[in-house]
Amino acid sequence: MGDIYAEICVAVTGLNANDNPGPGVAVARALKEAFGVGLRIIGLAYEALEAGIYVPGLIEKTYQIPYPSAGAEALASRIAQIHSEETINVVIPNFDAELHNFISIEKRLRKFGIAMFLPSHEQLNMRDKVNLNRLGNKLGLNVPHDRLINNEAELYTAAEKLSYPLVIKGKYYEATIAHNADSARKAFYELSAKWGLPVIAQQFISGTEINIAAIGDGEGYNLSIVPMRKLYITDKGKAWAGVTIEDDQLIALADKFAGATKWRGGYELEIVRGADGQLYILEINPRFPAWIYLTAAAGQNQPEVLVQMALGHQPQKMTAYQTGKMFVRYSWDNVVDISDFQQMSAFGELKTNKNAKAYL
Repeated sequence: MGDIYAEICVAVTGLNANDNPGPGVAVARALKEAFGVGLRIIGLAYEALEAGIYVPGLIEKTYQIPYPSAGAEALASRIAQIHSEETINVVIPNFDAELHNFISIEKRLRKFGIAMFLPSHEQLNMRDKVNLNRLGNKLGLNVPHDRLINNEAELYTAAEKLSYPLVIKGKYYEATIAHNADSARKAFYELSAKWGLPVIAQQFISGTEINIAAIGDGEGYNLSIVPMRKLYITDKGKAWAGVTIEDDQLIALADKFAGATKWRGGYELEIVRGADGQLYILEINPRFPAWIYLTAAAGQNQPEVLVQMALGHQPQKMTAYQTGKMFVRYSWDNVVDISDFQQMSAFGELKTNKNAKAYL
């Protein structure tokens, strides 16, 4: 890596690893592979049961941070406190709901010597699920028709317009395919209770599901693009297995998005290739996906590129990657002492046991 990366401290969020996993564990794994022993990774967790906190050989120390609802000021204060102990070089936020606060404090953290490489508030809002259809029309991208739902009556109106099956989506996360009014109503109430209003009802497009992980340089170009076809999908629509593929149309689509929006940082396009052969964008996630380690395994380590950009370096654009690289996610019972959980719960800090066997 060179002397400029001899000693570096990176803080990451998104350490949960349930059936809707956050990207933090995969980001940390990719960075460990890129920077080696000179890298110190600090975990930033919202809850004491985020699984990545306890993975040996991954996170050196974890600190609890306030929920996004506490606001940007509370976040800035806590990061400054952690920085006084750890001297953080780069922070990589990995949750949609926290990005607004992190973007708000980006300039303030830079004065402390903490770098990030994030989209602007304008970019964040333009790709929001509630604005996706409008963005598609503006940029000439194929996006399924949708309706914003704030009550049960609007749900039935949307069903008449869009027809069943419908995809019912939470404001931030989760999606359910509803085949009738009963399942649509159930999904509406569950997702609105969990993520708030509005809920999105989206036209269902049958076809092959594909995701693209990319990183924009903020000037209208992508530094890396890696497409992946889903092989196994959970009941929450998450890829549990996938394989890298080669497709010039997918590369061109990501380049079109970055060129039109001048996207800054990592992002993911969730796509379906319909029966008509067209590519439809289902979602645009403003951060790395949970499967981001696959980009490193395929030859384009996107978390590494993000750190380089955050630190002011200009990495070269990567075009080559290995196709046919497949990931299969699995569950692992990581056994730890209850005292570690108690320490994290009571004091909001936990130093990982360096003598434990690493599972990387």
